[in-house]
Amino acid sequence: MTTSRATASAADRGRRPFRWPALLTPDGRGIAYGGDYNPDQWPEGVWDDDIRLMHKAGVNTVALGIFSWARIQPAEDTWDFDWLDRVIGKLGAAGIAVDLASATASAPMWLYEKHPEVLPRDKYGHVVHPGSRQSWRPTSPVFRGYALELCRRLARRYGDNPTVTAWHMGNEYGWNNRYDYSDDALAAFRAWCEARYGTVDALNEAWGTAFWSQHVNSFDEVLLPCHMGGDAMVNPAQQLDFERFGNDMLLDFYKAERDAIAAICPGKPFTTNFMVSTDQCCMDYAKWAGEVDFVSNDHYFHEGESHLDELVCSDALVSALALGKPWYLMEHSTSAVQWKPVNARKRHGELVRDALAHVAMGADAINFFQWRQSASGAEAFHSAMVPHAGEDSKIFREVCELGAMLRALSDAGLQGSELERADTAILFSAESEWATRSKTLPSMKLNHWHDVRDWYRGLLDARERADVVPLAYDWSGYRTVVLPSVLVLSDEDTRRIAAFVRGGGRVVVGYATGLVDERFRTGLGGYPGADGGLLRDILGVRSEECNILGSSVVGEPDTIALSNAAVTRLWQNDVTSIATDTQVLATYAGRAAAEWELDGVPAVTRHPYGDGEAYYVGCDLDRTDITRLAPQLGFGVSSHDGDPRIIHTVRRGDGIRFDCYLNRANEPVPCTYDPSSSPVVAYRCESNGSGAATIGRNGVLIVSTVLSSSCGQSRRG
Repeated sequence: MTTSRATASAADRGRRPFRWPALLTPDGRGIAYGGDYNPDQWPEGVWDDDIRLMHKAGVNTVALGIFSWARIQPAEDTWDFDWLDRVIGKLGAAGIAVDLASATASAPMWLYEKHPEVLPRDKYGHVVHPGSRQSWRPTSPVFRGYALELCRRLARRYGDNPTVTAWHMGNEYGWNNRYDYSDDALAAFRAWCEARYGTVDALNEAWGTAFWSQHVNSFDEVLLPCHMGGDAMVNPAQQLDFERFGNDMLLDFYKAERDAIAAICPGKPFTTNFMVSTDQCCMDYAKWAGEVDFVSNDHYFHEGESHLDELVCSDALVSALALGKPWYLMEHSTSAVQWKPVNARKRHGELVRDALAHVAMGADAINFFQWRQSASGAEAFHSAMVPHAGEDSKIFREVCELGAMLRALSDAGLQGSELERADTAILFSAESEWATRSKTLPSMKLNHWHDVRDWYRGLLDARERADVVPLAYDWSGYRTVVLPSVLVLSDEDTRRIAAFVRGGGRVVVGYATGLVDERFRTGLGGYPGADGGLLRDILGVRSEECNILGSSVVGEPDTIALSNAAVTRLWQNDVTSIATDTQVLATYAGRAAAEWELDGVPAVTRHPYGDGEAYYVGCDLDRTDITRLAPQLGFGVSSHDGDPRIIHTVRRGDGIRFDCYLNRANEPVPCTYDPSSSPVVAYRCESNGSGAATIGRNGVLIVSTVLSSSCGQSRRG
């Protein structure tokens, strides 16, 4: 049975086999529930109470040792595993599995003192001092030597320990050392460029070094894109390669840690926690996902009205990275964090609702940072499962309530089921997200990931739940694909789009899509220039200029209306010609359009191409206008139909189906479901048990249906 929403591309076929960590249950199965556990922050007298409370909450797994290097190796020639032996022994005796970290996220202070050469440098040449996390160069051979020795010692000590069921490599790679401008990084970048391009002539061509006299005669002349003074602009092709390099160097470091442990104990699965949210997705996780045995993610909520929608949008990408297999929520918060300018807490019900929303989007593990709220340090005011208020607290009572629900879902057989894919894929490209940050574009206000989020939410409002799929993956099985400001589009990917549409697919192309290729070179002959004009042929449009608006331009209109009552605020493409068979769905209209000489210019078009159709949205639109436009783009009530205030997902297992309903509104919403189903979780929800329910604010309903053999196959198989 295949229910995955995306499959890996040919370049991703070397992906590691899916392996899921076992629990210490009789059959090893069940939804994993727990969080980061830092017993080294507390006296040993607290540990037994921790385990008592874990049992009360239904915790069955913890991530251990993430920031414990200094406790494990207090001096260069001193190792102390006794405390770790004791806590792992206590956890195992209580039936709590351990996801053991490599502990390399933060090095001990003695290492930095002895080897200051492992410290990164910022783009100004300043040393990044120790005292926070990841204050080390991923390209430092000195640091790598110490880190891999730690990995090997952990593997020899705990590789055969039955309580340790998975390995957690590093922690949030790239959090503090994503960009390093040290001498080690320079040497590695030169080697990376040579491996990528082969010859210096190829590099000069790719980077367009004829501009501003940047020609290099050898790879030894390649420089890092350091600070160049004033408002100097970095060569965008060089900067994009530096982004790729930083991603690859950290991925290489992760693989070195993983392989050091795997050489000693290969039998247990490996993971590392990604950081996917729509304000935080710094790595190219489409590449990373092939190097883990199961995909893990850390997600922290966005305060305000986008809270649930943003969570589900982020999870849609994580589930695609997992190829529809179950994935592991490694971290989220019970309530407020401490690292934002304004740290909003969660309202009553949001702790449970958020966790169940992750389950509805494919997670088979629900974990928090952290188990017990720290009494000191930088994260003392970050919420936890056991808050400063202790056991007698609202948060801990909700933690226990959630644990009971996850047990009920486990007993019902949800663990191992896969998320059924949608009909529509919104394509995400890490390279396009990196490229939109360039200061050399027509506007510095582009944000590819935010455009993905706006399209996701706009389609939800139009009763069309979409998947979010990496551009690099195979999305050819979808009915519709949407490319919102996919700025970087290679010739190969443009041809994939052409083949998709010719074969009967529907594509929606956004205003800044295909503006440059993977070398950050613009196509000629008009916009969009991807693959020598192939994208223009698919769309049946040609534009000559980008019209950029901004409220800071005094005396000029800062919005332009469309003939369908939509409004654009940032970017309009001046379409000067269209194919004879292109249908204009909306034009720019009104006084502001006339002022910018755009009155009557096509803004939204449809063009038949082969057996399919291509829609062009030549300007930015907000979520509301995307929803209004959706019917004109061919979106209707999808298979996930019903009230747009309800998010409906389906997970399928062997002979069983789970329908999950999440209330997006701030008021109760009626909901109908298959009356032959059995409610498993009805949280803040009143159900008559016969197909009708009212889901309250922050409410969730999950029902199960036993399938006959003829109904058990995926509709998208």
